[in-house]
Amino acid sequence: MENKIKGVYLVTDRPLCLHHNLAEVVRLAALGGVSLVQLREKEADSRTFLELAKHLKEILKPFSVPLLINDRLDICLAAGADGVHLGQSDLPWWEARRILGEKVIIGLSLETKEDYFSLIHNDPKPPLHYLAISPVFDTDTKTNTKPAWGLTGVRWLKNETHLPIVAIGGIKESNAADVIQAGADSLAVVSAICSAKDPKSATESLSKKFHSLKE
Repeated sequence: MENKIKGVYLVTDRPLCLHHNLAEVVRLAALGGVSLVQLREKEADSRTFLELAKHLKEILKPFSVPLLINDRLDICLAAGADGVHLGQSDLPWWEARRILGEKVIIGLSLETKEDYFSLIHNDPKPPLHYLAISPVFDTDTKTNTKPAWGLTGVRWLKNETHLPIVAIGGIKESNAADVIQAGADSLAVVSAICSAKDPKSATESLSKKFHSLKE
């Protein structure tokens, strides 16, 4: 399976879009070289969520950047998005795979080592596209989470799995290099791009750092 999970991964948060609206943040991030975008809408009604997903998909289409939907398989299907990101309390990933098919990107958050051990007993076939280690560092954008994994957690998971690892939680310019060197295949960021005055420049900076250390 081709690994599309690498580089900078934008996870959206409309309240954190301080200087631009969501669509403009996503457009500028795409110009800056973002690799994936996840639309995360915890409060929006289904119709608003769907409209946002369709709009972002059109923005990202010229850049060939995949759009993933947080949690909602129905929105993914209705919008023709490229995949979903699931948490431990969402629909089980194998049910999502059955519904969405083999080609759609499915990623899964791991909050504890026990989550990982439970996963490998299920022997995912076809495999998940990535595992998200969450949170790497404590952050205000991810609430009700287990204790942070830290860099040691990233290194541990890298040694345990062949799947790409997405690191999320408290990642910013100042610690990005450490997370990459610990083994992350992708840096999922929220406020570092959404709240930036220049989302394009913020994305470019993180992307250059990633590729300089990975290539």
